[in-house]
Formats: sequence, structure tokens, C-alpha cells
Amino acid sequence: MQPLRPAAGYTTIEALIAVVVLAILLAVGLPNLSGWLSSTKVAGAVQFYAEGYAMARSQALANNAASRLVFSRNAVSGQPDWQVDVCFPAAGQPCDADSERWSTLEDEAATDGTVGVAVRSVRRSAEALPASSLMSVELPAGASAVYFTPLGWVDSGPATPADRIDLSPASGHEDAFAPASLVLTMAGVATRCNPDADDGDSRRCPE
Repeated sequence: MQPLRPAAGYTTIEALIAVVVLAILLAVGLPNLSGWLSSTKVAGAVQFYAEGYAMARSQALANNAASRLVFSRNAVSGQPDWQVDVCFPAAGQPCDADSERWSTLEDEAATDGTVGVAVRSVRRSAEALPASSLMSVELPAGASAVYFTPLGWVDSGPATPADRIDLSPASGHEDAFAPASLVLTMAGVATRCNPDADDGDSRRCPE
């Protein structure tokens, strides 16, 4: 007669130990995971706006035309959407803020038949970005657009340029992630910087 063997499987004590270990891992890991996810989302937001700057500059260079990057509030996330418009100047009709020669999402930029390039505006939605209740996205005071010359340089003439974007935790979420900024050089190139870096640190944003 074969001796009886214990039934296979976990005992109650083993199950309790597993639960305790899992609870400890969650307690230690969840805050780190949450911080990692927040940092990842912020990095994505920085890239989202860097793409806007880069596209506006490249459209100016590619079409030998003026371009602009225009920001507008997204109704879902509360963060700025962006749109790139193109304008071919004509005699007596500069590509200023009030010009009717700018492209739109529906209409091509006015060319008067002298330019064989059909260009429409490009828009990107900020709906997928962290909500404004979690992340603050700030433009320079009074700025909602930045203009580029046909050479890709920043044109400061038409309006106060939106040449900097500051991303930081919203009120009540101060420790969620480290602030980051995008700064546009006069040459039209966007660079990421750290607004909280110490003086002398190469990562510090220019004043």
C-alpha cells in the first residue's frame, strides 16, 4: 500500500507569504512606476511641440516662403494644439499677421499663379497630452504664434514670438516630474533645456 502524499498546490501560509511579498513590491514599485510614466508623458509633450517648431521651419525652407506656428487651446486636454501655415509674399502684400495669403487647412497658400507649389496648413491636436490639471504648458505672455522667414530664421516683426514653451507640473502635482522647456534660437532651431538647472550648467535655459 502506497503512503499518502500531500496534495499538490500552495498552502495557506505560502499564499499569505506571496500576498505580503506582492504588497511590498507594489508599495515600493508603484511610486517609481508612476514617476516614470509621468516623465515619459512629459517627454512626449516636449517632442510634440518640438515637432511643431521643426515643421514650421522646414516648411519655410522647403517652399522659400514665410511660415508660422500658431497655438490654440485644445478643448479636451486644455493644452495648446499647433498649426503650421505658409505664406508666399507678393508686392505690397507682406506675410504679416493680418495677411489673407496664409494657407489654411482647407485652402492653399495664395500664389497668384507665380509659384507652382500647392501648400496647405498642417495641424496637430494636443488632445492626447496630459491634461492641464496635471501639466502646465506656458507660452510667453501675449504670444500665440511664431513666424519664420524664408531662410528659416525667426521673424520677430509680426507679433510677440512664441519662442519658448515651459512645461511644468500643475498645482498639486509639484513632484510628478521635473520641469522642462523648449527654447527657439534666432536661427529657428528648438532646443530643450532645464529651467531649474544651476548657473553654469549647460542644460540651463537662457534668461
